[in-house]
Amino acid sequence: MTDLHPKEAVHAGRSEVVEVYWRPGCPYCRALLGPLRRSGLALQEINIWEDPAAAARVRSVAGGDETVPTVFVGDRAMVNPTVRQVLTAAGAEPAPRWWDRLIGR
Repeated sequence: MTDLHPKEAVHAGRSEVVEVYWRPGCPYCRALLGPLRRSGLALQEINIWEDPAAAARVRSVAGGDETVPTVFVGDRAMVNPTVRQVLTAAGAEPAPRWWDRLIGR
C-alpha cells in the first residue's frame, strides 16, 4: 500500500520505498504504521503471515525471530523502530506541527 501526502513531511530528496513488515494483531505495527501512513513516505506494507519469503527476510535480520514491525529503507534494516528512526533513515524529518500532531500536542 502506498499512501502519499507530500505536504505532511519535509523530504531530503530521497525517494526510496519504505518497506514495513507487519502481521495482523500487532499493536506495535499499528502504532508505527499510523504515523508513517500520514508522513508522505512511499510505503510498502508486507504481511509476514501471508508471505513466507517476507517472514524469512525478517528472520534474517531479527536474530531468527519474526519480530515486527521490521522496516527496510534501502538496504538498512530496523527491528521495532520508532517513527523518528524510520523518518531519519528515509531522509525525511517531520515539520514541528506535524510531529506535534502525531504525539497529540
